[in-house]
Amino acid sequence: MASSGLAGIDDRKLLVAIYHPLAARAAELREAIEATGCAAHILLPQASDLRPWIDSCFDLLLINPFLDWQEPCEFVRLSRSIAGRRPLLIVSDRESLDDRLMALGAGADDAVGWTGNLPEVTARVASLLRRSRIAVGQLGEGELRIDLIDRRVERAGRLIRLPLREFDLLTNLARVPDRPISRAALLRAVWRIDFDPGTNRVEVHMSRLRAKVDHGFDWPMLRTVKGQGYALRSRPDRVCLTPEGARFPPLA
Repeated sequence: MASSGLAGIDDRKLLVAIYHPLAARAAELREAIEATGCAAHILLPQASDLRPWIDSCFDLLLINPFLDWQEPCEFVRLSRSIAGRRPLLIVSDRESLDDRLMALGAGADDAVGWTGNLPEVTARVASLLRRSRIAVGQLGEGELRIDLIDRRVERAGRLIRLPLREFDLLTNLARVPDRPISRAALLRAVWRIDFDPGTNRVEVHMSRLRAKVDHGFDWPMLRTVKGQGYALRSRPDRVCLTPEGARFPPLA
């Protein structure tokens, strides 16, 4: 399969997170997406803990909510919340206009009926990622502005100069404002480390980032959320929360 030309930004492959209740189909999707030059990983259903989904630093979320979820519309809305500003693609294992309209109405960025038509699925993934790259060339909430192309950060019009690691930390937090990201997720996203190295590198870099982003301003944007990780507040009155009460179905 031809490459989509979307393999990497800043030497990092774009990452597609996949949930499909049928393991064989999830693996098929992953193989097809990886053949385009992107990275892909499969999300497992979480019976009571959404943390692995929330901590997944993906660039696009692809799910099938129709096979083992009693309320597909609720599942799509929950996935929209988890994806934040990142693209959400819904796939259905049948050619159903009702499925697609429901998914789009519940907040999906695109929806496709998939009956073995992998080229169309990967083409839609590539299209959403391209549009997302254009849309997220600028990040920011409230008085914070981040230019991802020029690596420029401003808060309340004041230029803030950041080295690479601190810039990557800030952008990962800014992609999901008001939502905590765990230390382990930041290690994966910023340092590409899938294990705990036993160092305080995240804490050290967060301390340096706070000194630059929060010092001299009226209120702190960067927060430590006990037991959850770190979060970027969009406004001083915002409370950093994670989705509660939602449950994913077990695998059939």
